[in-house]
Amino acid sequence: MPQNVRGVVAREQGKPVTVETVVVPDPGPGEAVVKIQACGVCHTDLHYREGGINDEFPFLLGHEAAGVVESVGDGVVDLEPGDYVVLNWRAVCGVCRACKKGKPHLCFDTHNAAQAMTLTDGTELSPALGIGAFIEKTLVHSGQCTKVDPNVPAQVAGLLGCGVMAGLGAAVNTGQVGRGDSVAVIGCGGVGDASIAGSALAGATTIVAVDTDPRKLDWAKQFGATHTCNAREQDPVEFIRSVTDGNGADVVVEAVGRPETYKQAFYARDLAGTVVLVGVPTPDLNAPEIPLIDYFARGGALKSSWYGDCLPSRDFPMYVDLHMQGRFPLDKFVTETIALDEVESAFDKMHSGDVLRSVVVL
Repeated sequence: MPQNVRGVVAREQGKPVTVETVVVPDPGPGEAVVKIQACGVCHTDLHYREGGINDEFPFLLGHEAAGVVESVGDGVVDLEPGDYVVLNWRAVCGVCRACKKGKPHLCFDTHNAAQAMTLTDGTELSPALGIGAFIEKTLVHSGQCTKVDPNVPAQVAGLLGCGVMAGLGAAVNTGQVGRGDSVAVIGCGGVGDASIAGSALAGATTIVAVDTDPRKLDWAKQFGATHTCNAREQDPVEFIRSVTDGNGADVVVEAVGRPETYKQAFYARDLAGTVVLVGVPTPDLNAPEIPLIDYFARGGALKSSWYGDCLPSRDFPMYVDLHMQGRFPLDKFVTETIALDEVESAFDKMHSGDVLRSVVVL
């Protein structure tokens, strides 16, 4: 029987979200219903509310979540009720051109649930990133459920579902940070700090954190930054060069998504270095004006990082295990835990830079 549960809905662009009754159908073939235990408040959810992703309102927000499988549909063989999972938005198809090339982390046709969740009047909801997890129970494709160690708290494990994995993967997977490398991270919110923590884990010896907020620079030190630069007081490019023997960093992660900070990242890297764009730009932004000769003369690579180029089935369990071993500080990303009806106020705190992550605990 379909279930009525409470969920956070964005009905109109730019308007405050509301907690509404949502109808969750029984899982169909290949689907699963997951009882959500915790879900992080990610900037992407705010993008949805503001119409920065698309205009398919109303949205069921939330996607950075962990919980327990309640039921599964026909044909699901690798998941069963009671499994503890982190939800992901890269349920690989296995048959697209990326998957056939052996690059499932770039899957171009990821799976989502076929059925829609609705409001009580039958209005279909668009779940954020195909998940919709600011809710007591959600319907997803079974491939969106990644089993992890059940001993890790949900408010910690769920963060791998988006922001932490995006930043961590931008450094480790996309940027391929290695032992002895120098790294600069521009923008030290949750994603940027995850890049810093990932770079430290990978063995980088110089890690420069760049931001305009002293609080965020202090947080960055907790995740492994060896140097900090307040971009209001110092030129980031000059500072990064000054602490890398005048050369620039081997890898620069841009975690803001702005033309001006991307231009800084471009010129702050070493010759033949790598720039990784993980900050999500809004559709109205254009590339910065950089002479074409500079692209040629500086060499190296300019990359975008989608979901940290992660493969959830490989990466989520590994980083949960590293956290449980005390080697990756997932818990440091959680600034506060909140209730379902506090999501709108959490957006305000996130916008003002008061938190790394607010996490809804159900």
